Amino acid sequence: MPPVTVKPPPHAASEPADRGHLLTEQANPRSAQLDQLSALELVDLFNQEDQRTLAAIAGAREALAAAIDMTAEALGQGGRLFYVGAGTSGRLGVLDAAECPPTFCTPPDLVQGIIAGGAGALVKSSEGLEDVADDGAAAIAARAICSPDVVVGITAGGTTPYVQGAIAAARQRGATTVFMACVPADQVSVAADIDIRLLVGPELLAGSTRLKAGTVTKMALNILSTGVMVRLGKVYGNRMVDVAVTNTKLRDRALRILCDLTDLDRDAAAHLLDRSNQQVKLALMMHLGNVNLEDATARLAQHHGQLRQALQDAS
Repeated sequence: MPPVTVKPPPHAASEPADRGHLLTEQANPRSAQLDQLSALELVDLFNQEDQRTLAAIAGAREALAAAIDMTAEALGQGGRLFYVGAGTSGRLGVLDAAECPPTFCTPPDLVQGIIAGGAGALVKSSEGLEDVADDGAAAIAARAICSPDVVVGITAGGTTPYVQGAIAAARQRGATTVFMACVPADQVSVAADIDIRLLVGPELLAGSTRLKAGTVTKMALNILSTGVMVRLGKVYGNRMVDVAVTNTKLRDRALRILCDLTDLDRDAAAHLLDRSNQQVKLALMMHLGNVNLEDATARLAQHHGQLRQALQDAS
């Protein structure tokens, strides 16, 4: 796999003269008769091809791990995480960012998705807007991105000018940059601190990167954001102890977490959750650490929200 840290080439990016040579644009010989398959044969072929996403993640494991560590460190120092993309890539970034507040109770500005064309591009195709590198740079400037922020540029084929412009601008402003693409570095080289290549090969429908490329990108973003939140102490064991209790389903999840991790029944867990201002981690600190709300709050703050460390220190 390519090195995790990438030194900048003379220019922000290089683009092949003929995009048809890109791995994501090539025709897949295994689907040459796609229009002649039965529905079941089509499903089986998709299933076979999708196995390649797992191998692609394995091939990028070191770069993904480096991105988790670097991003967690940056966010721990007050930085923010931004995903930048266009089309499917942009939508996947926005989706991952949108899921962080309910899952990990993060403030809305901690993880943000930037898509070429803005919110309207989430529901209506705006491919033409991805061709302007200056627009990507302007999006970085508009959010005052700088150190210690982290910018993840997502582009299946690697050549999207909007993403390349954003990455170049982010580097100039001192932010940490991550480049995520589904083509080899020798086809498209972009200067970034971490280079993640998710090589799933040609799509069953040539050039339709919402397929395997989209799937593997979603997998990589799942790993990245969840790994970062684990590092930030928003997970205890395998439970989302910073879950936002904002509806009936999430309150039920919070109560089940408390019951599973303590000796409390559901009524007692509900009382504890109410006393902790609907904060699961705080409730666990109160109960497991045998301290009141004020002391639990102070101890968690002392350990930067790391429940396990706070409990170990209290024992």
